[in-house]
Amino acid sequence: MNLLSKEELKTLIEKPEGWCVSIYIPTHRAFPETKQDPIRFKNLLREAEERLKAAGLRSPDAKKLLKPAKPLIKDGLFWQYQADGLATFISSDLFYHYRLPLKFDELLVVTDRFHIKPLLPLFSHEGRFYILALSQNEVRFFQCTRYSVKEVEPENVPRSLSEALKYDDPERQLQFHTRAPAAGGERAAMFHGHGVGKDDTKDNILRFFHLLDQGLYALIGKENAPLVLAGVDYLFPIYREANRYPHLMEQGIVGNPEGLKGEELHEQAWRIAEPYFLKAQEEAITQYKQLAGSDRASNNLKAIVEGAYDGRIEILIVAVGIQQWGFFDLKTRMVHLHQEPELGDEDLLDFAAVQTYLNGGTVYALKPEEMPDEAPVAAVFRY
Repeated sequence: MNLLSKEELKTLIEKPEGWCVSIYIPTHRAFPETKQDPIRFKNLLREAEERLKAAGLRSPDAKKLLKPAKPLIKDGLFWQYQADGLATFISSDLFYHYRLPLKFDELLVVTDRFHIKPLLPLFSHEGRFYILALSQNEVRFFQCTRYSVKEVEPENVPRSLSEALKYDDPERQLQFHTRAPAAGGERAAMFHGHGVGKDDTKDNILRFFHLLDQGLYALIGKENAPLVLAGVDYLFPIYREANRYPHLMEQGIVGNPEGLKGEELHEQAWRIAEPYFLKAQEEAITQYKQLAGSDRASNNLKAIVEGAYDGRIEILIVAVGIQQWGFFDLKTRMVHLHQEPELGDEDLLDFAAVQTYLNGGTVYALKPEEMPDEAPVAAVFRY
């Protein structure tokens, strides 16, 4: 797996049964640096086995739990096609791995749930956005982060005006062929219709866009990621008339996108999307600073952990790349902090982020030097 959707993040967050192993490593894109990555991964799997046994798991059971990840070590092709970081999640009933455009610090966490805080930049100011490249002859849809772009083919989405309207006119013909792949990519489908020309009316285009919106809304309707349109300018107001997705950006990429590569579209789209992410983050920091010193804001980890569990946090700002080990005793509601990780500990910054996310709060993951004050966590409470 390479892309991480919001639904998959929720799957990771929802507590699996038994022990959970989370592994993060930085990876490399070019030889010979790629040779060190499987060695690092193998060493962390070995360490994970030792931690599982120290936690009371029998050696055969520890080996069985980690078994799905073992074939990756000798998969040379797998290590040749990496991004900046590899995140791996293993439990008795789940094994996911993601090649992601984030440079992780090496980290192994073995506890009763998955450690997800290093993933949060994908869902905050450097997070996910989409590009919809429109023309009457071709529709392309891209899933992007600040550092990556990948073309995807949503189900039940017409690829062209002729495809959308072909069921109304049996005389229309639809010709299918494949486009030459981008470097390292698979061939992508293109549709070209015959019988669709200059006489197509706005009504036909609008109907096409309604069908397009219907398919896309089923895919991303519950997300809050920006959607950037690319196309000739006369198509923009027609698509907006059909659109129901609330996070369609006002500005778009103007011009026929058919000859542009995904990377070219991504570069232009990020210039449009970046202010969206930065504005939301800056507003969250400003709100925290305005409320600092009142009961509505805090950088006290114990208060934040308890508030996150109770669903009282509206905004959480948390530092990535650092951990605060300890545990939250649900029975006594006491937060225990430790300088070094002890058996049964988890990163309480991660705990606060997970609970905030599950309870509908907004989480911003920042570098430590970007935090609004020197504390590794800050929160704005709902009440």
